[in-house]
Amino acid sequence: MGEDADPKDRLGNAPAFKPLSRRLGKKPVVAAVNGLAMGAGTEFAVNCDLVVAADTAYFALPEVKRGVAPIGGALPRIIRTLGLQRASEFALTGRNVTAQEAFQWGLVNKVVPQEKVVEEAVKYASMIAENSPDAIICTRAGLREGWESASVERAVEITLEREFAELQRGENILEGLKAFTEKRAPQWKASRL
Repeated sequence: MGEDADPKDRLGNAPAFKPLSRRLGKKPVVAAVNGLAMGAGTEFAVNCDLVVAADTAYFALPEVKRGVAPIGGALPRIIRTLGLQRASEFALTGRNVTAQEAFQWGLVNKVVPQEKVVEEAVKYASMIAENSPDAIICTRAGLREGWESASVERAVEITLEREFAELQRGENILEGLKAFTEKRAPQWKASRL
């Protein structure tokens, strides 16, 4: 692109980056990071619900070293996760952060040997899949809304209006409560939320 190119047409406005920050799907996403998660790789991980990292993994937002800004949704999310000073250190220096440091900061749920990273991510997904799909959708929506919203009250209000009302009308809530009282494992049905 030449110097006369419209800034809107440059890399920073690429459509590929938009899904990272606007991931509104209903299913939880578990990341398995087993190498270098640089730039968009880190942005993707930050936007996931759970992150398992290999002990050899590194995370970085090196865009500032190339005259670019990390605009895939990571900036507001790392501030909420790390706080302003640590988020500033991470985003403004562009330095590599080890998996262990990312774990200590709260960006990673678990650090495991590289050969176990996918296995551990699948374990998280399996643990989630054992639960009511309706309750997972509603709970995840509440978590996401709380993370995205400016206030706790608004997050609760939105979750109650959207997902919880549907959850209460579904078959899975009845099955879960019935299974609990009958002391048996619930038999979940596919979600209709």
